[in-house]
Amino acid sequence: MADSPAPTPGPTPTPTGPQALPLVQNALYVKDLSFEVPGAPEIYMSMRSQPQIQLKLDVQARRANEQNLFEVVLTIGATAKVQTQAGNGPEAEATAFVAELVYGGLWTLNAIPTEAMERVLLVDCPALMFPFARAIIADVTRDGGFPPVLLAPIDFLGLFEQRRAQPSGTA
Repeated sequence: MADSPAPTPGPTPTPTGPQALPLVQNALYVKDLSFEVPGAPEIYMSMRSQPQIQLKLDVQARRANEQNLFEVVLTIGATAKVQTQAGNGPEAEATAFVAELVYGGLWTLNAIPTEAMERVLLVDCPALMFPFARAIIADVTRDGGFPPVLLAPIDFLGLFEQRRAQPSGTA
């Protein structure tokens, strides 16, 4: 019996039309990335503590065209504060760094009921985008001379439900 190579599967065609996938990721991209160390180089010499990180997170979605293409934008801000001491002077709090990432994604929604679209755009899409955004924040803080900021997983469903429970007009 002769050994014959097993057939290798080719690329799976992406269905279009009525058989299209309900959610298609078209692109992920950095819209804006900012990293600054306002007190450099002195901050590296005077840090007396590990940075205390304050995080801000926002998710927005908008229709990108007349069809079923949407842009989801995940904004992550990280501000690090540290205790510093210059010479024999008193300790003070200083900003070690400020990082902000605006990370976008283009998504096609096919055959998703209208009442479920908001949840898909504000929960499912950012959950799929988050690992990439997390890696960018970790890399930029590490490359800036600090320990990498390793963001914990985010409960986008909890944030979505919290946002929906707020009375309209409150931030």
